[in-house]
Amino acid sequence: MTTLSNHVPDPRLITAYAEHRDSPVHRVNAWTKFGTVGALVLAVTVADSLPVLTGLYAATLVVYGVAGLPYRRLLYWYTLPLLFVVSVAVPLAVLEPGTPIGGALGTPLGALSVTWQGAILFAELSCRSLTVVTFALAATMTTRYADVAYLLGRVLPTPIDQVTLLTYRFTFVMVETLEALVRAVLARGATLSEFWANRRTYARILGMTLLTAIERSERLVKSMEARGYDGDITLYGDVPRPPIREIVVLVAVYAAVVGYALIAVYGVVSL
Repeated sequence: MTTLSNHVPDPRLITAYAEHRDSPVHRVNAWTKFGTVGALVLAVTVADSLPVLTGLYAATLVVYGVAGLPYRRLLYWYTLPLLFVVSVAVPLAVLEPGTPIGGALGTPLGALSVTWQGAILFAELSCRSLTVVTFALAATMTTRYADVAYLLGRVLPTPIDQVTLLTYRFTFVMVETLEALVRAVLARGATLSEFWANRRTYARILGMTLLTAIERSERLVKSMEARGYDGDITLYGDVPRPPIREIVVLVAVYAAVVGYALIAVYGVVSL
């Protein structure tokens, strides 16, 4: 199995871990994982304390490890979310008022410095982003495709569920097309080490990928219609209701998040 980049999650590897591995996290009901994602998003949204956010992030890393998933791959996959965090959080960290860390840097716009409050803000945003990304990857890599498709069909409205399912299946075709084009370019002596020097080559690869995607999508639609597709992908799988113990744990998690928000964040309820 080859990959275009170690920094981009490979859907084939994710599917392989979900279909062919086994762990305590794999055996958790898919509805429970879906509900936990919602609770985790709510938790990182309302939490305003760095120790709490750090604890949530550490907990997701533990779950990721219990599932038997590769930490080394996870470090590579952090590249994209960290780029987003850096692009948003670094300006905020510089502009956040507070006690400067070290000296100030003179610029035409004035003296700029990173403050302790800005560094804490950067750490909080990083923990929020990486916590959700880590658990989403762990949930995806421990849930079979049939279960994911069933959940999407039950949760998302039509035709969004159909678009999502078809997009996921077509992703494998796009990855294989890109890899074939990259191998062909490298076999002809091209180098892709520097983006700006090879920008024309990258543009040609992207253009060929889009043209191939349009061509294959048209053939896919015709073949599906010939087989009786009427706008609904029939799913024969079924995800049963979570066991009582998982429901109790999930309710307790939501209660803990709501209680923390009411007491520690908004001060609506006092002890």
